[in-house]
Amino acid sequence: MLTEKFVRATELALRLHATQRRKGTQIPYTSHLLGVASLVLENGGDEEQAIAGLLHDAIEDVGPEAVPAIREMFGERVLKMVEGCTDGVPDASGQKSDWRTRKLAYLAHLEQAEADVLLVSASDKLYNARAIVTDLHTVGRAVFDRFTAGEAGTLWYYGELARIFQVRLPGGLSKELERTVDLMKATPH
Repeated sequence: MLTEKFVRATELALRLHATQRRKGTQIPYTSHLLGVASLVLENGGDEEQAIAGLLHDAIEDVGPEAVPAIREMFGERVLKMVEGCTDGVPDASGQKSDWRTRKLAYLAHLEQAEADVLLVSASDKLYNARAIVTDLHTVGRAVFDRFTAGEAGTLWYYGELARIFQVRLPGGLSKELERTVDLMKATPH
């Protein structure tokens, strides 16, 4: 069962991401965080993994100043999962390194990552892939204009993610990600 710790994590996630929206939409970003935590729980995750699902973008989106709060409130295991789901930390000016460099490094990281990180990351990527497929049906291929890498880069990245998760985290979650990525690629132009 979920405890007060999960409630505190939800409150922190809501605070950290209060003003953010999903790319190209008016949807509050926190809907994504809640969805990722839900997928973690639906796929056998425990409370700490679900908390990491809620906080998986905190360092990436807010910056390294989120680290002490996560460590103090939720411990090293949760922090390690959040760090393992982070594919780029903004520098002092708020900038991250080049997209392709970050994605290649993240894919290489997933090849070695622990099961905790893989569950949270796969849940994140499945949620994102489903959102892209939904948007493909409503706004068409223009959805890819929201992404730094455009259509070709986004499809490449999600294809690589699906491949890695099939090997490193076999099971229903990875199969669903693969099916969703196939839909993303097959949706008519």
